Amino acid sequence: MTAQRSATPDPARRREASRRAILTAAFDLVQEVGYAKLSIEGIAARAGVGKQTIYRWWPSKGTVIFDAFLMLSEGAAGEPPTLPDTGDLAADLRAVLRATVVEMNDPRYDQPMRALATEIAHDPELAAAYVERLDGPLKEAKRERLRSAQRVGQLAEDLDLDVAVEMIWGPVLNRWLQRTGPLTAEYTDRVVTTALDGLRPRPSGR
Repeated sequence: MTAQRSATPDPARRREASRRAILTAAFDLVQEVGYAKLSIEGIAARAGVGKQTIYRWWPSKGTVIFDAFLMLSEGAAGEPPTLPDTGDLAADLRAVLRATVVEMNDPRYDQPMRALATEIAHDPELAAAYVERLDGPLKEAKRERLRSAQRVGQLAEDLDLDVAVEMIWGPVLNRWLQRTGPLTAEYTDRVVTTALDGLRPRPSGR
């Protein structure tokens, strides 16, 4: 006689499956129809859930898109983001910016990322969540890589790390947002070279 498995559904597993279905549906739909035509009703229909399920977890379609990005970046449980540290600061920064450009140039991400950027500009609560849950941890990882360079004398000890991060990553984001020019590996390499030439410690007596 074989033991019967419990037929009782697992509510936590069901909620997680629904959450992922909703976020995947939102990410796919915003690519297909654009953010302006994206609706909670459309997301619900694609995900196979009721729209009240979505409203119970998210107050707006912008917050759904934001969580969809967070789902895509989920890695090892709770581990903070890190940047490569090979000892060669310029090479590490070039590698990171080149990878960023590849993502920005990916057609799958263009519409969702622009939609999220637009919503952040108009929704203070979403902007605060973005800083706390995504941008803040990423900026700290960038600052930590620059601190490592400071410790070995590759950057000035009194360097303002927040300004330095903006100088290195800001031009790429601005070019992408404003569509002012092509995003290429050559461009990111020039950004790194230009930034580091102004950030390296100057010899004493100058």
